[in-house]
Amino acid sequence: MADASTKTARAEWGTRFGFLMAMIGAMVGAGNIWRFPYVMGDNGGGAFVLAFLVLLFLLAVPGLMAEVALGRYTNKGVIGAFREVVGRGGMVGFGVIVLLVNIALMSYYSPLIGWTLYYAVHSLLFSFTAAGFEAEPFMEGLFANSALMIGLHTVVMGSIAAILILGIRRGVERLVVYAVPALVVALVIMTIRGLTLPGASEGIAFTFGVQWEFLLRSETWIAALGQALFSTGLGWGIALTVGSYLREYDDVPLGGGVFTAIGESSIGILAALAIFPVVFAVGVAPDAGAGLAFVSLVQVFPEIPLGGVVAILFFVGFFLATFTSGLLITEVSVTTIAEETRLDRTQTVLAICGGIWLLGLPSAYSADILDFLDFVFGNWGLPLATLAIIGVIGWVLGPERLRLLAVNRNAGIYVGKWWDPVIKYVIPLVMLFIMGYFAWDNFREPEMIAGMLVIVLFPIIGYAIMSVLEGRGGHPDAADVTGGDD
Repeated sequence: MADASTKTARAEWGTRFGFLMAMIGAMVGAGNIWRFPYVMGDNGGGAFVLAFLVLLFLLAVPGLMAEVALGRYTNKGVIGAFREVVGRGGMVGFGVIVLLVNIALMSYYSPLIGWTLYYAVHSLLFSFTAAGFEAEPFMEGLFANSALMIGLHTVVMGSIAAILILGIRRGVERLVVYAVPALVVALVIMTIRGLTLPGASEGIAFTFGVQWEFLLRSETWIAALGQALFSTGLGWGIALTVGSYLREYDDVPLGGGVFTAIGESSIGILAALAIFPVVFAVGVAPDAGAGLAFVSLVQVFPEIPLGGVVAILFFVGFFLATFTSGLLITEVSVTTIAEETRLDRTQTVLAICGGIWLLGLPSAYSADILDFLDFVFGNWGLPLATLAIIGVIGWVLGPERLRLLAVNRNAGIYVGKWWDPVIKYVIPLVMLFIMGYFAWDNFREPEMIAGMLVIVLFPIIGYAIMSVLEGRGGHPDAADVTGGDD
């Protein structure tokens, strides 16, 4: 293990704006630009938005505060934060669960980023408005070209590695402070363009009109709950890692919770506003499902004035959203492994990105494999990771202790005792409910076996790994993580 003197001091965000953009950049991804509009279309438009906002601020915001505060309290990555709370031993393996789920998630998210990159490049080439263009054969051609899919996956992971090697300030922060505002500007311009189209008012009515009967359907609330928790990345280790680089006077409740939720939800609603007026203007069904962005919307661009420019705004913005979230997802593993091994930051980045690239080859080769992994880890792995982080805060560290020592430290708003039972009881019960609901709803699906294996094996693997490593004194005490630029 390298001596402490060979490790640089832990990096910090250079500005509060950089921290805020990192949080929003991490949370805003395919879940907002792609998933939010079509799930909204399937669940009654404005009714879904109302249910989503209620659950977002009741559950996701307190949870994000907790996760960011845990990173700030420990100044460590995922495994180091768990060790700080539970002490040495196999229980640190719960941190390994979060790390394994995070790596698995990124292995199939990278090929999805490749999709958005491919569409962004073709938007710049004005392919979508060319004579004879057909949306479905275009998408099917991409998925059928395995070499191209693997090439896009390679470009994505190579680009992420190049930025992460530069470190927290010179790499991650320097990108997100431009990429996130650029995404917002692109969506705003697209929204303004869409509102000038004939028939766009129907799209506005659909977005904000509340069909009250949908609020009486359990499916609407289940969909809104999943969107509120999963689109914020609660429990994935992202907020914990971002919080571990906070400066002394940065604010957790506002920056890590309220502002992030407002920014994340606003971009999701803005994406809906950018899409639905255009969709309604040309008569495309708003409940077109997962193909809304990649098939239905693409068919709209040739039908509207300046459609080629609108396509550029949408798909370049879409790519920026997915790329920044992928960057921060990968940083979780980089921060953690840099703390736990003898590797410096450059070596860690290359090892992590190389490993994710290798694990991602099956998903890049086949969209069906990507869908399978998304079902397994989206419905089972991510809730398990959330339970691990929120569980250790609520039942080992104690929410009251964390609230007093980290959440309310230099806070712009005071978080009261109401927060404690939300963290200790409400969020874990909600996550268990989500997992139980999917088990009940999908118990005949073959993917259920894989999901149950994740639930059973990941805790066993995590406990076994850390029992061996901790028993051998494998943790490098002298090592302090470096962001690579401080």
